[in-house]
Amino acid sequence: MKRVVTFGEMLLRLSPPGEERLFESPALQTFFGGAEANVAVALCHLGVRAHYVTRLPVGALGDAALEALQREGVGTDWIARGGSRLGLYFVEPGSDLRTMRVIYDRAGSALAQIDPADVDWPQVLKGARWFHATGITPALGDGPVAALTAAFTAARTQGVTVSLDLNYREALWRGHHRARDSRAARARVERHAV
Repeated sequence: MKRVVTFGEMLLRLSPPGEERLFESPALQTFFGGAEANVAVALCHLGVRAHYVTRLPVGALGDAALEALQREGVGTDWIARGGSRLGLYFVEPGSDLRTMRVIYDRAGSALAQIDPADVDWPQVLKGARWFHATGITPALGDGPVAALTAAFTAARTQGVTVSLDLNYREALWRGHHRARDSRAARARVERHAV
């Protein structure tokens, strides 16, 4: 199988050990991930060649995130570097997914500040069989919407199959755009994905 390309935001997850509540303990465990990065890692574990596209800040956190992907076998050739920070999220485990508590701290992240020109989508998708993204990315701002739209256009031009996990996160859409603008952005992304 030819390679798969995924695109989205890489985050640093901070979680208390075991079943502890956030800030109940002075210790937090760290993990790198994100919906699209997790797909790329899972595909690599299944023997599928996968590349991940994102934008990471220059510095120790960005370097560590890049190295975490590389350890899993994910292709990182197309990861842009720049921006001021890596997005964070805090996870407090619960007895099931409904009681799990998640707090995002990703405003102004490197990917949220992406310029669509940061990624040469025709080159990235050259020879790819599949492109995967989620509905999380357009919630991060105009730059991510434009970059994702450019990716869909390049995929369509090159005959690359596209999958879009709508993965709606209300907390991300709230406050980042006016409701009307958010609906319009989602509609543009969905229209280009078809």
